[in-house]
Amino acid sequence: MEKVLLRNIDVLDSHTLAVYRSRGGYRAWEQVVKDFKPEQLIEEIKVSGLRGRGGAGFPTGMKWSFVPKESPKPKYLVCNADESEPGTFKDRLLIEKDPHAIIEGTLIAAYAIQSNTAFIYIRGELAFGAKRLEQAVHEALETGYIGKNIMGSGYDLDVIVHKGAGAYICGEETALLSSLEGGRGWPKVKPPFPATHGLFGCPTVVNNVETLAALPWIIEHGSAAYAAMGTDKSKGTKLFSVSGHISKPGVYEVEMGYPFVKLIDEDCGGVPDGRKLKGVIPGGGSMPVLRPEEIAKVNLDYESVQAAGSLLGSGGVIVMDDTTCMVRAALNLARFFAHESCGQCSPCREGCHWMEKIFHRIEHGEGQRGDLELILDVSGNIMGNTICPFGDAAAMPAAAFIKKYRGEFEAHIEEKRCTVRME
Repeated sequence: MEKVLLRNIDVLDSHTLAVYRSRGGYRAWEQVVKDFKPEQLIEEIKVSGLRGRGGAGFPTGMKWSFVPKESPKPKYLVCNADESEPGTFKDRLLIEKDPHAIIEGTLIAAYAIQSNTAFIYIRGELAFGAKRLEQAVHEALETGYIGKNIMGSGYDLDVIVHKGAGAYICGEETALLSSLEGGRGWPKVKPPFPATHGLFGCPTVVNNVETLAALPWIIEHGSAAYAAMGTDKSKGTKLFSVSGHISKPGVYEVEMGYPFVKLIDEDCGGVPDGRKLKGVIPGGGSMPVLRPEEIAKVNLDYESVQAAGSLLGSGGVIVMDDTTCMVRAALNLARFFAHESCGQCSPCREGCHWMEKIFHRIEHGEGQRGDLELILDVSGNIMGNTICPFGDAAAMPAAAFIKKYRGEFEAHIEEKRCTVRME
């Protein structure tokens, strides 16, 4: 399979403009400025079938088309580089190794909606990645790919790298925009949607790093070539961050529809040390865990993973072998979400801490009869009752761990200790 997103990763000095251009970099941008009208570009991406890679999987071209063409207000394009989903590190790799691909994709997307100002909002902890992006923006500006009257086209564009303060909630697009405006990273009620009322109340498109990095390849090779990869509803390739109890952890690029078991056993070398697979989280810490027998027939696309009872999410694959205490795993995630809740919605603000508290006492030998039902009740009251999907992200894994490994939780409560052999 031809690499779309990782094509430059292993090349020496891949982060520099000289190397990126030597491998065809910015040819797509030159082609867009020369040959495409904005509406033609939007249609090209619609035909490709590219869907957002931040987790939601919304069709990219359709998202762009929602931006009003004749709005008197400024339009903004925002690259979401606030990667903070537990188990996910694909965007970080692209940011550090191939920043110009992200910038070129940002330029293409901005042109499509006729934005004259683009922001790359990067997680504050990714200091090295921010430096790489700033260097790449400077190189592109010096070369004339960014700035005034780009390549004599009459089109102007500024690109600004903005560092966040390190809040998981700012990965949600409206919270990100609140932060970018200088306020607290609180999500906003939708509708209205960012396409019409986004940054500073103006039309805005927010796209993930991986989504934007795919655009240069699509323009250069054509939408049909991209659509030929993957499945009927999940086109192209996808990056997966594989971690945990696995022989070869790392970032892998495969076509949508790739067999899940094949990725784990063949590409990643399987579970090491002769251990048995106990569970896999397919799309980052906010997605429901799957048992080994559940992934046997799962393919890595949006529809297949959803049919199995989880979600593809950001592609953060967390592998757990038979030494894993699922109570402790559930507690770790519950602690994370309790800490990261923005506190705006009471079901999430209160419920996340309640779930953490109950998981904590079960793990530490203080569990009580009825605790599992209580967690399921709390998670059920969080689901669907918050402004943004964060509440669901905290509730889904908590409920899934109990439902999939209930016997282990019950043993912890009855024996008041961990019943899993830990080495």
